[in-house]
Amino acid sequence: MRALLARHLPDYRVRTVNRLGHGLDNFVYEVNDELLVRRSRVADPQANRQEVARLAAVRELSPLPVPEVVFADDETGTIAYRKLPGTPLNHHLHDNHQPGDPDHPHHHGVGGTLDPAPLAEQLGTFLSAIHGAIPGTMRDLAPLDVYPAPTLLQDAALDYQDVAPHVPEQHRSLVEHFLSEAPPDEPPSLRFCHNDLGAEHILVDPQTGTITGIIDWTDAAITDPAHDFALIYRDLGPDLFTRTLTHYEFPVTKQDRARILFYARCALIEDLAYGLSTGPRHYADAALAHLPWTFTD
Repeated sequence: MRALLARHLPDYRVRTVNRLGHGLDNFVYEVNDELLVRRSRVADPQANRQEVARLAAVRELSPLPVPEVVFADDETGTIAYRKLPGTPLNHHLHDNHQPGDPDHPHHHGVGGTLDPAPLAEQLGTFLSAIHGAIPGTMRDLAPLDVYPAPTLLQDAALDYQDVAPHVPEQHRSLVEHFLSEAPPDEPPSLRFCHNDLGAEHILVDPQTGTITGIIDWTDAAITDPAHDFALIYRDLGPDLFTRTLTHYEFPVTKQDRARILFYARCALIEDLAYGLSTGPRHYADAALAHLPWTFTD
């Protein structure tokens, strides 16, 4: 990592390099508490170039800050960004209780001193701007993601077989009922989406409660906009989801809501399986904490 930094930033003094964590596809390092460097497990030069161009376009679209690229190394699948202020929103959620804890009812999501009203307004305005991009203009910057709902449901059922013993017994019927239902219809249209808008990718100022940045655009795609709302529902709860819709400029139909719930539930099962196998445990802990509101209509 130091050699890579020296090659691209020869006059930059590197004092500290800390590995922050990893996901399914990337490792992330923090340099001098100023830069974040994301390195792919498997380098894809074309995908790297596409992401740099995509971030430049997103910076023009988004009313919220997004990462600014400092340098990119396509051969190693590396992109360095200036670190945005704030802390991930998942640090401010009620994730430290067990599902069904009477002290934290399932309709709660955002905790501490954070006010859900400004968060919802910022998210609704942000999603309006991103989803409002003309899909054709973004086609060269983001792949098409049209994973069929029946296949998603099959994947969720397979994941559930592995994690069912970890789901509290009083909630298993909720998940199993969902897995037995028919998947929703496919979306009538596709839009440019962040496509991984979990709470860990939303930065907030803990003092003011405002959003300071939206990070990790690796999975951005032309896809069903319900995917973006699904992770808001899963991670932040139905109350903040409903508030966000009041600031969203496009209509959300009954069919859209059905797909949002469907994607939220599939994503929760996927995170639970990931956190209990190869991923960080906090993914599983959050999934279990959010299971009641995600699987309760």
